[in-house]
Amino acid sequence: MRTRAVFASTAVGVIASAGLAVDAAQAAQAASQLTLVEHAGNDTVVDVGPEGDSLGDLLTFANPVFNGSNSRRIGRDQGSCVRTVVGKAWQCSWTTWLPKGSLVVEGPFYDTRDSVLAITGGTGAYSRARGVMHLHARNTHGTRYGFKFTIQN
Repeated sequence: MRTRAVFASTAVGVIASAGLAVDAAQAAQAASQLTLVEHAGNDTVVDVGPEGDSLGDLLTFANPVFNGSNSRRIGRDQGSCVRTVVGKAWQCSWTTWLPKGSLVVEGPFYDTRDSVLAITGGTGAYSRARGVMHLHARNTHGTRYGFKFTIQN
């Protein structure tokens, strides 16, 4: 009897492990990447607190988005951010519209380093999208940003 119990629990463990391996493989296969370039030319800071950079200030934007090689406009984005750490960070939410649908992201935007934002949803081909977007400044002027979406459908 004891041997059967040990065998049964070992078999359950092996089957569960195999199930996790299959789930991980399926998740890796379902991920896709999309690289875009934002031309940030329409950013506006609204100073709502003490004069100058302060907690609660707002950053709003609506900008064109280009393909990964930055050679053709393929969409647009718009969103807003709230200053959370003076001189260092904003908390943002925005939507990027593309020919097959839209992607929504939320997370930090850092003044001097790259950010990783969560993909919280989308529409059209991206209606079940989850994952992350890596945000990278492509120049020191703050006029070009790389968006690298890693999308789980």
